[in-house]
Amino acid sequence: MTIQFIHYPKCTTCKKAQKWLTDNGISFEEVHIVEQPPTKEQLKNYWQVSGLPLKKFFNTSGMKYRELGLKDKLAEMPEEEQLTLLASDGMLIKRPIVTDGEKVTLGFKESDFEQAWK
Repeated sequence: MTIQFIHYPKCTTCKKAQKWLTDNGISFEEVHIVEQPPTKEQLKNYWQVSGLPLKKFFNTSGMKYRELGLKDKLAEMPEEEQLTLLASDGMLIKRPIVTDGEKVTLGFKESDFEQAWK
């Protein structure tokens, strides 16, 4: 499967991740996270494949996250509701998400990319 690079073009973390992939000769398909946000089902799949806690999928430094006061609400919110909320707005999702269907990385940490995508 083609690697999908789900990102927001103005995001500096996404730019670093994209540069890393390009510099390492890894081809990928770009998906704009706001224009084509992942569906609830896709997010559930990424979450399950990643092995990460669901709260890690939230862009905690984003304005939307703060506007909605999610810091205090997430702990009480059922997972299904969290997934619905994430799917409703690409700006709520931590980015980039990189996946080949079997692996998922969230955000950009060079050591994680080395391990997953080299």
